[in-house]
Amino acid sequence: MKRTTMQRSVAQTAKPHIIGQTQDAGFQIGARKTFAVSPQRAWATLTSPAGVQLWLGDVVDFQLVPGHVYKARDGAVGEVRVVQPGDHFRMTWQPKLWQKASTIQVRVMPSGEKTVISFHQDNLAGPSERKQMYLHWQKVLQELPALLRDAE
Repeated sequence: MKRTTMQRSVAQTAKPHIIGQTQDAGFQIGARKTFAVSPQRAWATLTSPAGVQLWLGDVVDFQLVPGHVYKARDGAVGEVRVVQPGDHFRMTWQPKLWQKASTIQVRVMPSGEKTVISFHQDNLAGPSERKQMYLHWQKVLQELPALLRDAE
């Protein structure tokens, strides 16, 4: 079968797929884990001062209210965009040395007698930021069980 000129041109110019790269939202990373807690307890823990410190860092006067602009002691800044209490929230996050903000979405999803907690981040600048955030979210998910136990 012969390829048309247009098919050859597209095949020659197609960029190789890079893991985590999206067509319009830069690079992304997601991490999720199922916990043996109620969605209410998961939400309360994630949005508590200790929970926020675990996944976001040392933030001054953080409020989970759309439009709230926050700043972390390490220089990261962002804005809360969407809040569906008990379900999910979206916010921007930009560390001091990053050129642009990324978007973080946190979800709490019932799964039978358990709850799935999901972190998704997009608009990352490249593979190195993606790897950095992959390591961060994995650490958060490793430390979260202790925090959930302490919340009992």
